[in-house]
Amino acid sequence: MTQPNSTLRAVRMGLLLSQDDMARALREAGERAGEPNGCNKRLVQRWESGDVASPRAVYARALESVTGLPIGALGFALPIPMARVSEDGSGGHDMEPAATGVSPARGGPAPDPRGAAGGTYNGVWLSRYEYFSSGRSGSFLGQHFVVVLQHGNRLTARSLPGSSDSPLTMDLVADRNIVTGTWTEQTAEDGYYQGARYHGAIQLLIEPTGRRMSGKWVGFGKEFDVNTGPWELVFKDASTTKATLAQYNRRPETTP
Repeated sequence: MTQPNSTLRAVRMGLLLSQDDMARALREAGERAGEPNGCNKRLVQRWESGDVASPRAVYARALESVTGLPIGALGFALPIPMARVSEDGSGGHDMEPAATGVSPARGGPAPDPRGAAGGTYNGVWLSRYEYFSSGRSGSFLGQHFVVVLQHGNRLTARSLPGSSDSPLTMDLVADRNIVTGTWTEQTAEDGYYQGARYHGAIQLLIEPTGRRMSGKWVGFGKEFDVNTGPWELVFKDASTTKATLAQYNRRPETTP
């Protein structure tokens, strides 16, 4: 069975792009780079469904240009195989899943069926965490609206671009009422942390209603000291339509 690429889908939705929009953006990126490609909606669908686990190099470079993320962070199997070249010099087709690619996680308990959105955790959530800044001698609140997509017991979260200048990603696994995983935040180039990239681990407890997850994050600071603090995800909307995402593509209020 193929494994859907929920990461790529979440990134696309976080950019407020339909599959047609994504295909168009990839073609335009190829034109700008002098590497024309024939991306279309069907190809984007095949990537997201997992029918094609690795894009050709020309598409990989266009994907990186459009999303601003390395291809390894877009949910594709690695390593990405090189495109086959025929005798007439034309490129080959997208590769099928390679035996040497990264295998998706299997097994494990299913998530608690009392999710926020009809038995799953799909939808828009408010991500909110606290951190201490030694340079500013104070505690601060980081907030993002994130798109959460669930496949099996795996949850992928990507922040909406208008909710913060510092994009946030989370890759999680639900084990009954406990969610464990990793987070990455790319700080704003013109912000206090000057484009620094931070990452770490997170564990959350899902409340019985399925509408809130709360717990702790851990990560390294600038001086390689281990920092930690509270983190919560609060359910906002089960819809992931373009109109709903546009509604939440804004800065969250500073008060809970």
